[in-house]
Formats: sequence, structure tokens, C-alpha cells
Amino acid sequence: MPVCNVSLQVIPKVNSEKTYQIVDKVIEYIASCNVKYEVGPMETTMEGELEELLEIVKKAQYICIEEGAERMISVVKIDFKPEGVTIDEKVAKYRRQQG
Repeated sequence: MPVCNVSLQVIPKVNSEKTYQIVDKVIEYIASCNVKYEVGPMETTMEGELEELLEIVKKAQYICIEEGAERMISVVKIDFKPEGVTIDEKVAKYRRQQG
């Protein structure tokens, strides 16, 4: 199965002071799934097999509700091609070299 990218933005309906706490719980869950991921200012992008990443997206909805959101909106973007696509091939040229 080819590697793809799935970006997830969760927008829980809660008091604004609790929003980041809930988003942090989702990111903690993603980190526990042993997939490559990068947190951005608006969304988290994951790399892996499509079925596995979609299961993570599904579970993220329930995490938000369990953490107190009365409703959830999620924005999901999928970049898939038969030969696979990685985060690095898309952004490597924009990263600053450290050194």
C-alpha cells in the first residue's frame, strides 16, 4: 500500500480557553500512533497508509467529544498517488538548513 499524506484540522465547539487543550489531546493521540506527522499552525499532517490515517481521523472525533466538545468540525485533506507521496518530498526545499 502506498504512503500518502492526510492533514487534519479539528475545530471543537467549546469555550475558547479549552480549545487548545482538546487539540493537544488529539495531537498526543496522533503521536502515540507511530506515524510520521508534522504539526502546523492550522493543521497536523500525517504520513502513512490511507486506511491507518483515516482511522486516526475517525478516533480524533471521539477524543474531542470525550474531552468536552459538544460538537466537532474537522477539515481533512488527502494527498494520494499510486506510487506514494511523502511530506519530505513536498517541503524539503523550503526547510532551512541547520548548521
